[in-house]
Amino acid sequence: MADLKDFAEQLVNLTVKEVNELADILKEEYGIEPAAAAVAVAGGAAAGGGDAAEEKTEFDVILKAAGGSKLAVVKLVKELTGLGLKDAKELVDGAPKAVKEGVAKDEAEALKAQLEEAGAEVELK
Repeated sequence: MADLKDFAEQLVNLTVKEVNELADILKEEYGIEPAAAAVAVAGGAAAGGGDAAEEKTEFDVILKAAGGSKLAVVKLVKELTGLGLKDAKELVDGAPKAVKEGVAKDEAEALKAQLEEAGAEVELK
């Protein structure tokens, strides 16, 4: 029983990158589709209980201002969000606005770093 608890705790504490690697292994070696693996891991994470609920796991990446290099920021927003050029420009022009909402901490920090490198002012909420 203790081994299963340890295993469950390891599943709950997987990073996004590790979950993706696990999904690839399950698909390639066992024929289990990644969507099913993601549901299983998400279900295990939900069963984690109170400690996980206290720690913030989802973040919003908010573009506060385009900064000096607006064109570079528009292109990057277009690339990161999959929006069309017009929609990406409107998002940047309408700052402060959310670029992405409800993303994992690692992804949010990576997006923030990319946007700041392009010259934008970014905030995580």
